[in-house]
Amino acid sequence: MKPLKHPDLAAKFISDTEKMKWHDKALWFVREKRDIQAHKLTEWEELRAKADEIKAHTLSKLDFYLEEFEKNAKANGIVIHWAKDADEHNQIVLDILEKNGAKKLVKSKSMLTEECQLNPFLEKNGIEVVDTDLGERIVQLRQEPPSHIVLPAIHLKKEEVGRTFEKFLHTQKGNSDPTYLTRAAREHLREKFLQCDAALSGVNFAISQTGGIVVCTNEGNADLGANLPKLHIACMGIEKIIPRVEDLAIFTRLLARSATGQPITAYTSHYHKPQKDKQLHIVIVDNGRSKILANKKYIKSLQCIRCGACLNTCPIYRRSGGYSYGYTIPGPIGSTLGASHNIKKNYTLPFACTLCSSCTDICPAKVDLHTQLYLHRQDVVSKGLLEKPKETALKIATFVMRFPFLMDMSGKIARKILPLLPKKVLYSKYNVWGKGRDLPSFPKKSFKELYKERENELKR
Repeated sequence: MKPLKHPDLAAKFISDTEKMKWHDKALWFVREKRDIQAHKLTEWEELRAKADEIKAHTLSKLDFYLEEFEKNAKANGIVIHWAKDADEHNQIVLDILEKNGAKKLVKSKSMLTEECQLNPFLEKNGIEVVDTDLGERIVQLRQEPPSHIVLPAIHLKKEEVGRTFEKFLHTQKGNSDPTYLTRAAREHLREKFLQCDAALSGVNFAISQTGGIVVCTNEGNADLGANLPKLHIACMGIEKIIPRVEDLAIFTRLLARSATGQPITAYTSHYHKPQKDKQLHIVIVDNGRSKILANKKYIKSLQCIRCGACLNTCPIYRRSGGYSYGYTIPGPIGSTLGASHNIKKNYTLPFACTLCSSCTDICPAKVDLHTQLYLHRQDVVSKGLLEKPKETALKIATFVMRFPFLMDMSGKIARKILPLLPKKVLYSKYNVWGKGRDLPSFPKKSFKELYKERENELKR
């Protein structure tokens, strides 16, 4: 399979300049909401430090906590399944559905099932799958994957959603009012809930001490799914474990504030045992996580709580869109997970980063994202996966940066040569971002005069 290249996919997204700017603005709005909520808590950094401590401790004893979780969950009447990879996960889910004669499945948001490509697998085997999160349902109707881990349809404007609903839900032509569209979606999904045979949800947190799981939503769709049919399946990665109930309070205070700028999600639902005459199955999935767990350089990426804050702050993600990453989870966290999962396929993702460290600075679980991406770059080079032109350019830059006089001289040369370069060079295929940014128009004054003026300003 030909490796997916972030620069090529990004170039496609940024070709629509207006949409790129709108996407950037929309995500920065969410980032600002996060900052407002974070600044309201004087203990915010203490919460982050505690979350880091809890996650690091749990990962260091993950086998113990997973076994304790299984023991307590089984004691509560929950059926536990273990899956080593995506194929095994998908087959387990299908076997449970077939054993119970379930043909209609309602599903709440789960990035793990997106990672495992569960939907197409079940549909191929005769199961109707309906994503019930509003954003997820929109992209499902369009036959698109989510472009964001919390805001799946953030890449779409309301007019695009309106046209999608016109086609599939037969709404009024040209009506893109968000309230109208939401009500139409609610009416459509209520029917699906009432007709379903089974429900599937993700897991935000699994509590080892109690053997229960916690699902956080804003729409209540996970609760409808878990309570209406007789069968509820929950799918979780092995890293979702936390030790105690007391630990949950740390993460619920961090999660919603980091994700959407809310003090807490509208619904924080606990499932500790199946209801009377009903079934609750939990599928615990590895799918490459043990490999990351064994690597000291990248183990902290398993501390991620999937809030999406790193996506909202990332200058690359905001301007290139989720589909430019070619991996289930986009943005900084997706770049490190994708490279850890398959570096040959995702070798361009560590370079979809300015190393500005904004992602690391706001991560509620203190995942060292920019450091990991820098280390992945080294892995890409050491494995000989980098294109020769880029590798050569980086080697030259590395050499120049070792000597201050060369840096100074190259800067002076660049200031003289840049205005003389033809546009074809500035916007060459090796300068991917050139097509999407506004290069400054050259002033009438020479660069020498401007440089002198700048020096005088600094002296003053």
